[in-house]
Amino acid sequence: MAEHPHAMLVRKGYEAFTRGDMDTLRGMMTGDCTHHVPGSHSLSGDFKGLDAIIGMYGRLFSETGGSMRVELQNVLVDGRGHAISLHRFTADRNGKHIDDMGGIVFRIVGDKMTDLDECVANIDKANTFWA
Repeated sequence: MAEHPHAMLVRKGYEAFTRGDMDTLRGMMTGDCTHHVPGSHSLSGDFKGLDAIIGMYGRLFSETGGSMRVELQNVLVDGRGHAISLHRFTADRNGKHIDDMGGIVFRIVGDKMTDLDECVANIDKANTFWA
């Protein structure tokens, strides 16, 4: 059985992020897309619009000296415009290392992402790492 188009979209997005292919990511999101990052650190908050989102992704790479790695574990869909990804992420920054699980709730309209709501397994660990 073929994979649902929303799951394929999410997988393609993770592949583009892993390659650092921001042009492909731009094409997968609506112009007013928002990525919500949890926590109370300098990279948390709501990033609205393609420039803000891509800028935040760039900061993830630059703040970690390119060490950020994300391994997609699974994608779940509801067939009504929602997908949930589960992933493992690792990175090094300022002498600190993080290895944690996370996920993103995607809202999809047509064939584009309109909202990404990120969650992490250990919010305190994330806040300490990004502080």
